[in-house]
Amino acid sequence: MSRRPSHPVRLLASALAAGALLTTAACSDSGGSESASDTAAEQAGVARPDAAKQTPTGSPSAPAALTETGAKAALLTEADLEGGWNRVQDADKWRDRLLVGEVDVADFLTAKSDATDCQALLDALYDDGLLGDPSGPSALTGFEQGDSRLLEQVAGYDRAGLDARLKWLRTLPDTCDEFTATGSGGAERTVQVTEASVPDVGDARAGLRVSVKGDADGGPATLTLDIAAVRVDTSAVTVMGGGLEGGQTDSVEQAVRQGTERLKTVLDGGTPSPQPTTMD
Repeated sequence: MSRRPSHPVRLLASALAAGALLTTAACSDSGGSESASDTAAEQAGVARPDAAKQTPTGSPSAPAALTETGAKAALLTEADLEGGWNRVQDADKWRDRLLVGEVDVADFLTAKSDATDCQALLDALYDDGLLGDPSGPSALTGFEQGDSRLLEQVAGYDRAGLDARLKWLRTLPDTCDEFTATGSGGAERTVQVTEASVPDVGDARAGLRVSVKGDADGGPATLTLDIAAVRVDTSAVTVMGGGLEGGQTDSVEQAVRQGTERLKTVLDGGTPSPQPTTMD
C-alpha cells in the first residue's frame, strides 16, 4: 500500500450544526394543536410558553466534541481486524521511509500529473490529506500484513469543508478516470480511479479504488489502494489499505464499520469495547 505515511492529523470536533438540527427535531410538534391546559392558561391571561422553547423529556443531546483523547480511543485495534493485521508503532513516519517490496512508495505516488484534480488526488494520497486539513486534534494508526498496509485516521473538521471534500472525492472516478503521471526520472505511470462501495454507516461517505501502474527496478509494478471515508457529525474516519499485492477491499470495509462504531461510541460519551461487537 502506498504508505504515504501520514502526518498525524489535527482534529477537533465542532458539533454545533448537528446540535442545531437535533434541537429543531426534538422541539417539533406532530399534532400542532393546543392542549386543554394551554387553552385554560390563555383564558386566564397566562402566556403560553413558546413551543419552540420547550424541550421534551428524553430528547437526544448533541454529540460531544471530539478531543485528542477521544480520537485516540476511537482508533482501531488489532482485535477489530481479521486476517492477521499487526499494528505498527510508527505509521506517521511511513511517508519518510516506507518501502513496499522494492518500490519507493513516496516516489511512486508523487509523480506529477497535468490535471489539477488528479494531481491533488496523488498529493492527498501521499500526505493523508484526502479530507483536507483537520481543524484540531487527530489520531492515526497503521497495520501491516505481509507487504500490504492499512492506515486509519480519526479527525474532526469544519462541517462545510468536510462535506465539500467528500463531494469532491465522489467526482474523481469521472474527472480522473484514467490519466498519466510522470515521475521525477521521466518514467510514466498510468493511474486509474474507480468508485468503490462503502458500508452504509455514518452520516455521509465516499469510496475510491486507485491503481498506479508503472515500472520499478526494471519490472512492472502496480500499487493498488482501497480508500473509504465516513463522516459522523463533524468528525470522520478515513481508511486506506492495499499494496503491491492488490487492494484490501474486505479489510477496508471491516475497518470502516468498526472504526465508525468506535467513533460514534466516543462521541456519545462512551468508551469503545476492547472486543468488537459487530464482526462480520
